[in-house]
Amino acid sequence: MESAGEPGNGRPDPRLGAIMSERRHLFNLAYRMLGSLADAEDVVQETYVRWYAMPRARQDAVDSPAAWLTKVAGRICLDVLGSARARRESYVGEWIPEPLPDRGEWAFGRSDAALAADPADRVTLDESVGMAFLVVLESMTPAERLAFVLHDVFRYPFGEVAEIVGRSPAACRQLATSARRRLRATRIPATPAARRAEVVREFKQAWEAQDIDALIGLLDPDATAVGDGGGLVEASLRPIDGSEQIARYLIDTVGMPAGLTLLERTVNAQPGLVARQDGVTVAVFAFDVAGDRITRIWGVRNPEKLRPWTTPSAGESPPGRAPSPERESDES
Repeated sequence: MESAGEPGNGRPDPRLGAIMSERRHLFNLAYRMLGSLADAEDVVQETYVRWYAMPRARQDAVDSPAAWLTKVAGRICLDVLGSARARRESYVGEWIPEPLPDRGEWAFGRSDAALAADPADRVTLDESVGMAFLVVLESMTPAERLAFVLHDVFRYPFGEVAEIVGRSPAACRQLATSARRRLRATRIPATPAARRAEVVREFKQAWEAQDIDALIGLLDPDATAVGDGGGLVEASLRPIDGSEQIARYLIDTVGMPAGLTLLERTVNAQPGLVARQDGVTVAVFAFDVAGDRITRIWGVRNPEKLRPWTTPSAGESPPGRAPSPERESDES
């Protein structure tokens, strides 16, 4: 394959900087669509392969390379989602989106070159990567998911969304509306970040103390806990419902083995916990908090989903900050 700097007839591409600057945007789109850093990286790579596989004359005929790249990446995501759904039907236990670390966590101790190569560096941390948000996206059809993410997250007008999704603007508007209804049905009143962090810290302390009454008091009576071991490590194969059941599972089944350390970390832009056994990350926990109680826990133990977390850090990373959306809307 020809190099990115000299496509076609070997002449340098004057638009190379603008084209490659879209990489972060494409990665943000793909991660939200697929819930996987590895799959998102594959989508971005394939998008650029297709761009540079075109003759130079066809590239020059593209009015907006950025729009072309987004369209191709969106279409690839739709294809990947179709195959992913089939794979997840045979997945052992529950499937949870890959947890995303805060930059301060995965960056610790890495060189500048490693940081530049790390896919997690390309994800904008905001509400749309929250675990609760990603889990709801998983319940949507691929077309709903793409229309909603493009319009509501990245502020594309429906005319452009239609070009990418391959449906009419009116149909895409309906898809986004249906997606919003799904979100509203599961959304709980927002709890201030500082209070969420306090609740997660109290949960950590109660777990470390093996205080079942304190755990039950911090959990909503109808709380749900979901674990993801992927069939590679032990994890509950089904969700655990109810505050007492969750607390007993944490104390009677998981316990607090020697060498296990719980660390407060930012997980998908929200307060979470990381479990390390003898210095090795073995689980990442994300939480949904309503008021003073935890309503949902997602525990990822599948080692294939913990690769961005495998570099140990000393001390706690600073909380993540949520930048503003990447694009502005010109159509509601």
